[in-house]
Amino acid sequence: MAIAAFYEGIMKRFLAALQFLTILPLPPVLAPDERALGGSIPFFPVVGLLIGAAVALMDWGLGFLFPVGVTSVFAVILLIAVSGGLHTDGLADTADGFFSSRPRERILEIMRDSRTGPMGVAAIVCVVALKIALIASVSGPWRWWVLLMTPVAGRCALLVQLALLPYARPEGLVGIFHRNRSRRHALWALTFLITAGGLAGGVPGLIAGGVSFLFALLFTACVRRRIGGLTGDTLGAACELTEIVPALVASAWLCGGGA
Repeated sequence: MAIAAFYEGIMKRFLAALQFLTILPLPPVLAPDERALGGSIPFFPVVGLLIGAAVALMDWGLGFLFPVGVTSVFAVILLIAVSGGLHTDGLADTADGFFSSRPRERILEIMRDSRTGPMGVAAIVCVVALKIALIASVSGPWRWWVLLMTPVAGRCALLVQLALLPYARPEGLVGIFHRNRSRRHALWALTFLITAGGLAGGVPGLIAGGVSFLFALLFTACVRRRIGGLTGDTLGAACELTEIVPALVASAWLCGGGA
């Protein structure tokens, strides 16, 4: 009875978050239902932590074979691949829509188009290049916690946007999550970022967590101003853009002589 209650209350929702946010296959018997999927929001940062641990472990292993520039490329590739490129696609669609200088309804139409325009391509290239450069600039004992915090920051950004914005479309998978969102999810994202950052990276990690949360808030405000609410694409863009912040903070700290 206790095991069944644990599975229904926690494990089922965790597995739902894992299946939604990654390409890891789950056996059909563990496939989540809509209720589990909707209740999985608090586990998004936990999945981000697991992804970060996998990236950091891979980077450590490859470090015995390749220089830091090469392992940084592999780290960014894994960050993209683990979600099947879902968030990268959202970044591209959001860039195409937001930089079109069109009214709200037209922006939503552009974002719905499966074809990627020039601004979407440019956004992917710029974000990927910036991630590689920033991660490559961080070495030594700081590197592991930066890699750990990168996907955590991205998944916490999802919570911030879900908690604070209305849904801009009446249809879509995001509606399952939006119906189960709470303003407290934003507070949980902040708590998770500060705690994970502080425990992993000390003061620099704590600052990186706090700045990641502030950036997620700023991007959420930008999304509200442009289209009045969130979509699946803006969630993907929030994840990709906020992932930049931990390495950005660490690189600036190291370059400024804070270490």
